[in-house]
Amino acid sequence: MRTNKFLLTFALLLASFVLSAQMVEPIKWSFSSEQNRNEAELSFKATIENDWHLYDVRLPEGGPIATSIHYADSSLFEFIGEITTIPKAEEHFDETFQMTLRYFSNEVEIKQKLKLKSDGPVEIKGHVEFMGCNDETCLPPNEADFSFSFNTEKQEKTAARQTSGPSPDNAPVKSQGMWIFLLVSLLAGLAAVVTPCVFPMIPMTVSFFIRGSENRGKAISTGLFFGLSIVFIYTLLGALFSFGVFGPNAGNILSTHWIPNLVFFLLFLIFAISFLGAFEIVLPSSLVNKTDAKADKGGFVGAFFMALTTVIVSFSCTGPFVGALIIEAVQVGGLRPMLGMFAFGLAFATPFTLLAVFPSAMKKLPKSGGWLNAVKVVFAFILMAFGMKFLSNIDQVYGLGLISREIYITIWTVLFFLLGMYFLGKIKFSHDSDLPFISVPRLILAIVTFSFTIYLFTGLFGASLNGISSLIPPPSPHTFSMQQNVVKGNTDSAELCGPARYAGTLHLPQSLPGYFDFEQGMDCAREQGKPAFVVFKGHACANCKKMESSVWTDPETLKLLNENYVVIGLYTDDRTSLPEEEWYTSELDGKEKNTLGKKNLDILISRYQTNSIPFHAIIQPDGTQKTLGVTFDANEFREFVRNRPN
Repeated sequence: MRTNKFLLTFALLLASFVLSAQMVEPIKWSFSSEQNRNEAELSFKATIENDWHLYDVRLPEGGPIATSIHYADSSLFEFIGEITTIPKAEEHFDETFQMTLRYFSNEVEIKQKLKLKSDGPVEIKGHVEFMGCNDETCLPPNEADFSFSFNTEKQEKTAARQTSGPSPDNAPVKSQGMWIFLLVSLLAGLAAVVTPCVFPMIPMTVSFFIRGSENRGKAISTGLFFGLSIVFIYTLLGALFSFGVFGPNAGNILSTHWIPNLVFFLLFLIFAISFLGAFEIVLPSSLVNKTDAKADKGGFVGAFFMALTTVIVSFSCTGPFVGALIIEAVQVGGLRPMLGMFAFGLAFATPFTLLAVFPSAMKKLPKSGGWLNAVKVVFAFILMAFGMKFLSNIDQVYGLGLISREIYITIWTVLFFLLGMYFLGKIKFSHDSDLPFISVPRLILAIVTFSFTIYLFTGLFGASLNGISSLIPPPSPHTFSMQQNVVKGNTDSAELCGPARYAGTLHLPQSLPGYFDFEQGMDCAREQGKPAFVVFKGHACANCKKMESSVWTDPETLKLLNENYVVIGLYTDDRTSLPEEEWYTSELDGKEKNTLGKKNLDILISRYQTNSIPFHAIIQPDGTQKTLGVTFDANEFREFVRNRPN
């Protein structure tokens, strides 16, 4: 009876933990509008439950997500004035974020006036991005879709209830990205099973559930509970990041600060050297012994601690998988860390659970042997390659100039060439078995690896390497390009108003001429009577690199940018110190801005109420503008550049 009660309690806790983030929403939205000829006023009204609060539309750097309004197509209208809120935001010291923040309680109405550009029917769509907190916890950022119709036959004041979820335009991109991430997480969980730390544990673990028990039903239920426990443990780890236990700015810190990047590089390198057989990573025996002793109690309690022991013992092989997934997930935020770890744990636990339910299937499993060590060596080469990304992040963010794109690609080329030689049996490590002949699977893997090596080698001669652009440094202005006659042919025709500040260390995609200081670039745009094309980007921003290698390479887009705009590239993570006379205290957070990156991030948040990059804005000489976030659709990006506001 006691074990059944424990099982029921555990199941309820797991269910409530996973579902609570999806069901709890203390902030409800309604939308309305009023029109007077060609002017309209949009109203975004939030009703907030007791003890909860909604953050202001402008917040300091390093704090929670500010409330922001995103329009699907801002070319349909012009903004009239700034956003207003009724009532004004309250100012309090927030214990969760340890800073003074502005937020609303009970109710708030956010208003924005617009001037419509057409007398015909106009439909304005988009979503409100917001974040709710109370004194104990914060919910992940959420979105509420809105749609306003104007110049219809019966123009009425419209209202729409909140519908949580991404806006229609962004939904396919977000959904596709999430499904790919979950697929990668599942594959990582399955890959971790065949590592030398985990695979030999399967027979020992499964025998735990079937030994000494004549009750087949009990053995099956205990085995299922064991699998659920593994999933719960990994999900809990991801939830610590999803719900901000490690701070709201964890993603930015992990991707840009030199300390975590250096730590992760060293960890990946240490794991790789260990996988090659130099030494064995062993966790403290006291930790393993304590959990193992609890597992000997049997029943559901024993099954839970057996799962915990499995997770701990296998960490010496699963650590790189878990670490890489967490790093990728926290940069996007939201529920991604928790869902990623749920998918990883589900895939990792499935073989254990199935074999516990069907123990006779263990006879069909391959025996442990040299193939396990081969898997370990393959992971070692992959870890060394991916570990380079963390060193590259430090080099780019801090402008050290030590790891160029050519050096990075050369190291990758050598590593994967050596991996191909290993598949052919030309390289052998201390724990490898004799290889009398090359099997067909090894030959296929060798062919794939050498093909990838040749693909990397072309990058040394200017190939864009679009398939891995988010993992490698971007081309510098001095990088030779096979496509330069096609893509960069007209970029020399644009004339700047003078030497660009910071041009010695910063560059624009495809070597476009432009500026890296907002004021200098805007002054040049006004002088030439051209619109400004502003791109907020980052050295360590994977999506920025991917966009630069895919949508910025379109010849027509480059021609339009070069001839019709003054391009301004603003790095939000650059650590270059500003001259002391340019230091200032931000009105948003009251903090001093003394680096180029801090200044550019302050501009992004204050002007556009977002801190997501890449972010693009076209600013016309009359002040009207339109914006675009991340897109990998070359046609969409080209149309954004081509169809400028009038």
